[in-house]
Amino acid sequence: MREFDKIKRLPPYVFAVVNQLKMELRHEGHDIIDLGMGNPDQPTPQHIVDKLCEAAQDGRNHRYSVSRGIPGLRKAICAWYKTKFDVDLDPETEAIATIGSKEGLAHLAVAITSPGDLILTPNPAYPIHPYGFIIAGADIRHLPMGPNVDYFEEVEKAVKDAWPKPKVLVVNFPSNPTAEVVDLDFYVKLVAFAKEHDLIVISDIAYAEITFDDYVCPSIMQVPGAKDVAVEFYSLSKTYNMPGWRMGFMVGNKEIVAALAKIKSYLDYGTFQPLQIAACAALNGPQECVEEIRAMYQSRRDVLIDGMHNMGWMAEKPKASMFVWAEIPDEFKHMGSLEFSKRMLKEGGVAVSPGIGFGAYGDEYVRIALIENEHRTRQAVRGMRNFLNSGG
Repeated sequence: MREFDKIKRLPPYVFAVVNQLKMELRHEGHDIIDLGMGNPDQPTPQHIVDKLCEAAQDGRNHRYSVSRGIPGLRKAICAWYKTKFDVDLDPETEAIATIGSKEGLAHLAVAITSPGDLILTPNPAYPIHPYGFIIAGADIRHLPMGPNVDYFEEVEKAVKDAWPKPKVLVVNFPSNPTAEVVDLDFYVKLVAFAKEHDLIVISDIAYAEITFDDYVCPSIMQVPGAKDVAVEFYSLSKTYNMPGWRMGFMVGNKEIVAALAKIKSYLDYGTFQPLQIAACAALNGPQECVEEIRAMYQSRRDVLIDGMHNMGWMAEKPKASMFVWAEIPDEFKHMGSLEFSKRMLKEGGVAVSPGIGFGAYGDEYVRIALIENEHRTRQAVRGMRNFLNSGG
């Protein structure tokens, strides 16, 4: 039997266990409320869909596109950054479109790292953050992420202790899965630290617009000199309910943008051009839809958190993202997050993501996605209560 070294470095996909059980229970006729995958349940705003349909009718848009994104999209990306963060970017050299942020992150890892390079990533983490680099042949040092953890202190300790010297640091705020957030001062310190230690910083702000209460998500690009050391990824998936469209982008350091552009020129021709034109309509068009999406997630968050607190499950109320990162109640922690998730699915009819799937430091938590309407969320709360009251 053939073995492949890169494949051997990838662990079994933990979420597949829960997904298989979920399908089996549904096949048996059980009503399962799926709060596992962060897959937005609402349609893309109509004006964006209309632009896609219009562009798709023009045969000129059916030809090969360009891997770094059409000029209009790169201009729209830079205009969005100027409006959102008051950051000036050059659409020719400091912005590149990606096939969702996941593809961009993976291909950037291939572009800028060599076997044996040391990469610092959060743990728990969105899997592509560490595994994109593992696939590229790099070595990973996991830094604890979550409540009561000072991530900047963890970065300082890792750089001080690590050998070889780290090459890349990945940061993700608002965090998936933990929903942790930072303020602009964090990035000010981080940029200065990265310059001192010759670190490349990769920032992922996919949830920058899904913020609650009075929290406003900053960008590392707002820090003077950030372009010397950093790039930043963003995705249209959550902000505009466009997950299946696979539209994202990266901005920042010219050399790193050029590296990703060169790799992509060998690997793809970009997404279907009408999708890129529709993405321009999303970024340049009316933004009331963004506020409506944000308000929807906040309402769902409040229903879920209030229900959990009422049953005695005191999960933290997130300031951002479409997830609740909930510590498993003490009396169930001995199970670990995978067994806890399986039991909640079988006995409560609710699917959540086991924290172990995001890294070893996540095993005392589950991630709960805000992807069902308020009625179904209340129904999910009742299922959770029934399971917790049963004592497991």
